[in-house]
Amino acid sequence: MIGRLNHVAIVVPDLEEGARVYRSTLGAKVSEAVDLPDHGVTTVFVELPNTKIELLHPHGEGSPIAKFLESNPSGGMHHVCYEVDDIIAARDKLESDGMRVLGDGEPKIGAHGKPVLFLHPKDFMGTLVELEQV
Repeated sequence: MIGRLNHVAIVVPDLEEGARVYRSTLGAKVSEAVDLPDHGVTTVFVELPNTKIELLHPHGEGSPIAKFLESNPSGGMHHVCYEVDDIIAARDKLESDGMRVLGDGEPKIGAHGKPVLFLHPKDFMGTLVELEQV
């Protein structure tokens, strides 16, 4: 069902500083910041030869990332994102296997302009999992 690793998301307390470290210190290609108000985050993508790193920072009131930063003031890994060919078929299979899809279970448009869903971390050994349709 799952395809390649699309990205690993890291919450950062300072998005500009995080982007600078990846760009200047590690020599990576780093995107411009993009606000995603529906998800309550601002994102920056760091391009790697085989995947991406997504830097996340709170955007707007009620951002789920703000609560993460309260518990982890230095930031930290937030989720992993795997690609799937058909997000509805993946969702239905996972739910039939007893896995929990967060939210209302309907895909939202994610940072890459493609449908995404999040899966409950308690069902995946403590890791928040995002699925993105390719």
